[in-house]
Amino acid sequence: MSAWTVDHAAELLLAAEAERRDRPPLTDEWPELDARTAYSIQDETLRRRLARGETLVGVKLGLTSRAKQQRMQVDSPLVAWLTDAMVLPAGDPIPQAKLIHPRVEPEIVFVMRERLAGPGVTAARALAAVDRVLAGAEVIDSRYQDFRFTLPDVVADNASSGAFVIGPVGRRPEQLDLALEAVLVEVDGQIVDSATGAAVQGNPAEALALAANDLGRRGHVIEAGQVVLTGGMTDAVLAPPGSRIAFHFSSLGTIQLSGG
Repeated sequence: MSAWTVDHAAELLLAAEAERRDRPPLTDEWPELDARTAYSIQDETLRRRLARGETLVGVKLGLTSRAKQQRMQVDSPLVAWLTDAMVLPAGDPIPQAKLIHPRVEPEIVFVMRERLAGPGVTAARALAAVDRVLAGAEVIDSRYQDFRFTLPDVVADNASSGAFVIGPVGRRPEQLDLALEAVLVEVDGQIVDSATGAAVQGNPAEALALAANDLGRRGHVIEAGQVVLTGGMTDAVLAPPGSRIAFHFSSLGTIQLSGG
């Protein structure tokens, strides 16, 4: 029988994060690890984060776009947790001293007006529970060497959580066409990528419904007031020290980040 347990895996991943030390994927040594057990590891890491004083502020989706799935060689989205320790105040540099190998991606963000509990949530029901829509930028930071992982690995690692920043412009959902909301990705003064909300499961509202339904099957809900990051619209870009990154949204303003 494998010596690996949920507690042991959670301890290793949180230690790697705290020490800024990447490691091989869990599945290199625990090939039997499946997605269900990986979500148990993810939930245990959240329990430990809360026990040390962090506060749950929302959820995030990962690998919702085909660009991200193709890059990471993973074929389905996943859901993970956001705590207040991951909040990056607007204007602050990317916290290089806390991260291993950060990358940044643009996202459409929902702030919830109502509690949303699955399963059985449709995109229309999900959107009706949203208070406002904002631009977002997520700083992802895998604990695995070279961002190499399988789906269970990345689920266990809380979907490569690092930090996130939310833009200044909020809109009601009915004021936007979420599928057509566009973003230009600028790195060091050059436009390097672009996408629309349609890259996120066809519509970010579909990603929100997916999150509610996935969490519902696991006994969790999305609470009123929580933040939901719907997943990267484009592939993530590297964010080394000295870099300057901007995400220009068509209706939701601009988010600017410096590599520190």
